[in-house]
Amino acid sequence: MEVSVKWIDGLSFVAEAESGFGVNLGGDLSVGGAADGFRPMEMIAIGIAGCTAMDVISILTKKRQHVSAFEVLLHARRAQDHPKVFTEISIEYVVSGQGIDETAVQRAIQLSEERYCPAIAMFRNVVPLSLTYRLEDRDR
Repeated sequence: MEVSVKWIDGLSFVAEAESGFGVNLGGDLSVGGAADGFRPMEMIAIGIAGCTAMDVISILTKKRQHVSAFEVLLHARRAQDHPKVFTEISIEYVVSGQGIDETAVQRAIQLSEERYCPAIAMFRNVVPLSLTYRLEDRDR
């Protein structure tokens, strides 16, 4: 994987990946930034949530679950002192649809955690990680 992070000005950057997409990175006002983009640690959290989200929805689709809405909520606690690493991560999967099989949801989450998601695999051994889910019965 190749990534480029180019400096714009101050604490403003643009990051580009080999997929061809770019994203703005920016520092918080409190540290002299312009608050004009994602913070790098936010991108790490988004990467974790996005990785497992793609796994779980793909598995649920293959299991023929009629999902009408799906969301992954990630909460990360950080150390108070530098380098302010993640000290705890909790992920909640919110699956909506009619007749969703709870066992299918549990299995999809388990497969993502234990087999498919490289982001979770990288962090689960260094940060306490909790995974929960919520099912909502909803029409399409």
